[in-house]
Amino acid sequence: MTCDERNPMRVLELSAPETLTLTQRDVPTPGPGQVLVRMTCVGVCGSDTHYLTHGRIGSYAVDYPMVLGHEGAGVVEAVGEGVDASRIGERVSIEPGVPCRTCAQCLAGAYNLCPDMVFHATPPYDGSLAECTVHDAAFAHPVPDGVSDEAAAMVEPLSVGLWACRKADVTLGDRVLITGCGPIGLMCLLAARARGARDITVVDLNPERLERARALGARVVDSRHERFDEREYDVLLECSGVASVTLAGMRALARGARAVLVGMGGDTVELPLSALQEREVSVTGVFRYANTWPQALAMLAGGVVEVDDLVTGRFDLADGEQALRAGLDDPASVKAMIYPNGLPTV
Repeated sequence: MTCDERNPMRVLELSAPETLTLTQRDVPTPGPGQVLVRMTCVGVCGSDTHYLTHGRIGSYAVDYPMVLGHEGAGVVEAVGEGVDASRIGERVSIEPGVPCRTCAQCLAGAYNLCPDMVFHATPPYDGSLAECTVHDAAFAHPVPDGVSDEAAAMVEPLSVGLWACRKADVTLGDRVLITGCGPIGLMCLLAARARGARDITVVDLNPERLERARALGARVVDSRHERFDEREYDVLLECSGVASVTLAGMRALARGARAVLVGMGGDTVELPLSALQEREVSVTGVFRYANTWPQALAMLAGGVVEVDDLVTGRFDLADGEQALRAGLDDPASVKAMIYPNGLPTV
């Protein structure tokens, strides 16, 4: 059924603190430079769950009602002025942030730092958990044949891993330490392996997720019973957001190492300043990503990385709250996937 035939369409709104409501809205009309996308599937991110349970992330506070979801894939059903009509019927992966394209950061290529970014499911902007959405055509990327809809939706978290590895300059032979084995930690593992890291250690306290990391070729450390700082690493990809883990990871770095802070935890963290200075360790954070979609889709199409097995639950839009709480309720959950237009029949 097309978006026009669904008018009005179903939308899952975060309508009040810890309250999701399945409601209806009019199908949007694509403006100039936009496409109308019938959403196939939308992955659940930890930020979606955090907005549900806490109502804010850092300085971003929910303005109710708000639509969550920013890991999306779908099919173009209509185009706005200036967009080639041949794109109708095209499968697309949605890059959820649309920058202004004119500020100093955009012109320098760092459009992820655009101060006027419009980003799905980041207040005050709605996200993708609706049967249909409009999006800037330039940021609705064509999906190659052979890449599944679910993999196309997971280009977003894969992009976080790719961007973190770019910032860390992960290269052939690097010894990489990844602290935190949630979906982003696993994506960092896939990206680091694809870039040639020879020795990847993943640290967590969740045995189910550690077993997934082991199956992907990593050395795993259960932090409840083992230490991980008895060797020196060239790269730290910190994905836990836990201050004590961040500190321990910093202390495990070799001379000239690079540390990238990916996970979001408290507003401040203690750093071993003398160790960082004496070893000339570079420390940086990451904020989303830039120019990662073409590489991620090419890697998926070429079989360089595979992400489909990371999906651990599939839900209809009406069961969205169960999907958003899956990571809280099930320790084996990695990636819950919501199908706004109904679950696949096969």
